[in-house]
Amino acid sequence: MDPLSRRADSVRILGTLSLIAGFLTSLLTMPSDSGGLQPQILAAFLILTGIGLRIEAAIVDRRS
Repeated sequence: MDPLSRRADSVRILGTLSLIAGFLTSLLTMPSDSGGLQPQILAAFLILTGIGLRIEAAIVDRRS
């Protein structure tokens, strides 16, 4: 396995973990109104970061 492929795999895994964390944060804070808007903003940043990392992994994987 070449270094670019290993990097793409690790970035893809990190992106997936970020997506899961973002969706879990969103789901766990949805029923409670006491948290305010901060957990939803955190969830949005995690989800957007995960999407970006997955796109980066796809681009790197396609080049190799």
